[in-house]
Amino acid sequence: MEQYKLAPMSITKHNWTKEEIIAIYNKPLMDLLYEAATIHREHHDPNVVQVSTLLSIKTGGCPEDCGYCPQAARYHTNIEGNDLMTVSQVKAQALRAKSNGSSRVCMGAAWRNVKDGEEFDQVLEMVRTINKLDMEVCCTLGMLTENQAKRLAEAGLYAYNHNLDTSEEYYKEVISTRGFEDRLQTIENVRKTNVTVCSGGIIGMGESVEDRAGMLVALSTLNPQPESVPINALVAVEGTPMEDEKPVEIWEMIRMVATTRIVMPETQVRLSAGRTEMSREGQAMCFFAGANSIFAGDKLLTTPNPDVNEDMKMFEMLGLQPQKPFIKIMQPKTVEAEDSQYKPLGEKPKWSRPGHVIERNLEASTKGK
Repeated sequence: MEQYKLAPMSITKHNWTKEEIIAIYNKPLMDLLYEAATIHREHHDPNVVQVSTLLSIKTGGCPEDCGYCPQAARYHTNIEGNDLMTVSQVKAQALRAKSNGSSRVCMGAAWRNVKDGEEFDQVLEMVRTINKLDMEVCCTLGMLTENQAKRLAEAGLYAYNHNLDTSEEYYKEVISTRGFEDRLQTIENVRKTNVTVCSGGIIGMGESVEDRAGMLVALSTLNPQPESVPINALVAVEGTPMEDEKPVEIWEMIRMVATTRIVMPETQVRLSAGRTEMSREGQAMCFFAGANSIFAGDKLLTTPNPDVNEDMKMFEMLGLQPQKPFIKIMQPKTVEAEDSQYKPLGEKPKWSRPGHVIERNLEASTKGK
């Protein structure tokens, strides 16, 4: 197959304003698609898509009140919780993901923040194990300190996911148990290591176009910009405060992907939650608009996702190839636990608890009792 040649690259801009991003989002769709696809081809091979597998290593029982999340302990969602998986269980899942074409395993634990101790040590061992399988390893474990980020980096972590979720203004309508600044601080802690940043958000939570633009301002003005940006469409789960939100229109998803691609040209834009509601044609439009990463596997933590065989059929139909691991950034080295330079400090950081009342979150927590 002839090797794809990248066009001369446009300069990445770090001072986007909300007004500029709204103007891009609202362009006539054909103009928006053309601009996004052109920028996409300057920075990426348009026929290559990075495939990640998301694995819930500890499900349910989260103390947070995120209005979209079925794993919050206070909501009544019939989610079956489980304790932290073993290293051997995670290794088996990683090998399965690798055989299905995934280059990355993202491990999610329903924690508010990382706490030093046996469970975190176990996660570090999971990171070492997967990195040795020559797969990229990502974790999403909640807020974490600089020392904890360094310990993950030493174990061989490739990426850390910490979504901003939405704009700083609308964040207060979604979550009351933590502050937006905590998200930015965690990303800053990760940036003090060689671990890449994965950070995006969710559309369809009742936010405005201005809020979607606000989220992209917050992400695009980070320097460097996140290496991965997941764009999720809300999956409205019964029992959560957002159970009655209307599904996101495919056109909104396409516009969001295209706008993200324009303001963050070098980033991998990931089609994440909500793909089960998208047709192949809709997903193809998203790939054309600049999406070049997906989550594969039958579940995204707790919500449904398209079958991996269906995804591979779609790839074949569209002429897409799964991206090999460590194409963008070289594989990190793994330092064994006994050789670790960084030791647990037993930190007790004061992550914020704004504590304001979000009526629909409160209602959902009392419903069904």
